[in-house]
Amino acid sequence: MSTPPRLHLDAPLGAGAELAAAPGQAHYLGTVLRRAVGDPVRLFNGRDGEWAARIAALRKDRAAFVVERQLRPAAPEPDIRLLVAAIKRDAMDWIAEKATELGAALIQPVFTRRTVAGRVNTSRLAAIAREAAEQCGRLTVPRLADPAPLHAVLDGWDPAVPLLAGDERRASPPLARVVAGIGLRPPFGWLVGPEGGFESAELDDLRRRPFVSTVALGPRILRAETAVVAGLAALQALAGDWTGTI
Repeated sequence: MSTPPRLHLDAPLGAGAELAAAPGQAHYLGTVLRRAVGDPVRLFNGRDGEWAARIAALRKDRAAFVVERQLRPAAPEPDIRLLVAAIKRDAMDWIAEKATELGAALIQPVFTRRTVAGRVNTSRLAAIAREAAEQCGRLTVPRLADPAPLHAVLDGWDPAVPLLAGDERRASPPLARVVAGIGLRPPFGWLVGPEGGFESAELDDLRRRPFVSTVALGPRILRAETAVVAGLAALQALAGDWTGTI
């Protein structure tokens, strides 16, 4: 049989616990994966590590599990917070998936002056992030914050947490130089603007805030979703858990 599916539950995990499946998991196991009672699964909840379990009951609309033993204990993950201007739905869906795979702890959609999308379906993005966490093997699911105006998020930002903002005009120092200069370590944030870029007034506001550093991501103009992935990957390599020191 193939590798047991990984499923996220909110309930506490421990040996011998009998737990009900979350909505949709019965259909996924029975109809999509063709699993049956007695088949193995792996469960995680973001707090108790990863546990081996078996399907104890399975019907079309509900399922239950019996937890057997812990496979991996909970482990520290870098507190990397993604702030991203709301863009079109397909691109936001892709961002939620890739940011989860790249270890983001928080995904915060923001509205800027050039934001085109008028709303963000955070429930949909949360479901995508949960599925991505199940697939990629991480032990937590990133938190999806309610969308808010950029200035409001900045006003409420913890000034002890550095925030790096992508400067699409490339008038700022390279990201790697800034990371080395400030000795960046988690927690920190990564901010990506809209497709049309930040307005000058928004960049001025960012640069006035002592916790913000604007950075360049090379000589080319990147799409917003590309900048999200490029920045998160670079930050993980330079100061996150890709370094092996977290």
